[in-house]
Amino acid sequence: MRGIRSTYAKLNQMVDAAIDGSFTESEFNETELSKLEAKWKRFLVSAQLSQEQLQEERAGIQALVSDISHQLKTPLANILLYAQLLEEQGLEEGSRALAGEIKRQSEKLEFLIQSLVKASRLETGTFQMFPKEQEVSPMLQEVVSGARIKAAGREVQIGLPEPEAGLHAVFDRKWTAEALLNLLDNAVKYSHPGSRVTVSVTGYEMFVRIGIHDQGIGIPEGEIALVYQRFYRGSQARGEEGVGLGLYLARQIAEGQGGYLFAETRLGEGSSFYLFLPKETRCAGRDL
Repeated sequence: MRGIRSTYAKLNQMVDAAIDGSFTESEFNETELSKLEAKWKRFLVSAQLSQEQLQEERAGIQALVSDISHQLKTPLANILLYAQLLEEQGLEEGSRALAGEIKRQSEKLEFLIQSLVKASRLETGTFQMFPKEQEVSPMLQEVVSGARIKAAGREVQIGLPEPEAGLHAVFDRKWTAEALLNLLDNAVKYSHPGSRVTVSVTGYEMFVRIGIHDQGIGIPEGEIALVYQRFYRGSQARGEEGVGLGLYLARQIAEGQGGYLFAETRLGEGSSFYLFLPKETRCAGRDL
């Protein structure tokens, strides 16, 4: 029994040393424990090399995305400018429609590039979030105000009941607003004209929950886990414009602050997306 306990203690030491990066082989003989230590060392070296290779690949992807976005920035700006100038030239109806389509597709491409850059920088840690304790209500009012213009164009109302006074959470305001705008944009986009999108705020012991509720098309049950993937476009969403990055970015932002994103949906009846933000600093703040 004593030998088993000693072995367990040694294994625990090996795991702890691997976690803090201080593991070294201490046995150099033909015992089974010595062989295990040697294998464990080889595994750790291999894992470290794989991690370094992964970091190099991520850095390479980030550099490529940044270079592409930089190279495309000026041509895209020129295309948008020329398209606007064409629209102002008193063209015939057919030609004016073509100029408008050029402008619309250029704006879509510009949005895609910006989204790719954001996603790439979040994944590689080029952008860092700095969550701090602050009131939730001012950010929500700002986000809803920014989304109402597009909602009005689609005849969709956005309701924001008065949040609980003094409700605080720990979050990065800029990035959290980005996540909520993505959620609101989706809610408006997939809602029927004349319907309503509602924003709710609920305080719990450890989290503040922000809900975005729509009365739109909903998501099939088998696709709920897939909608957070990059570039995924659900079967019900293919008639609408989009690049499939909004929910992916929202989830990355939520998890990067110690929170999470959760969805409830019924096909044909609407969806609710819940963004949970931690109330305490110790729950938040892993760098992306």
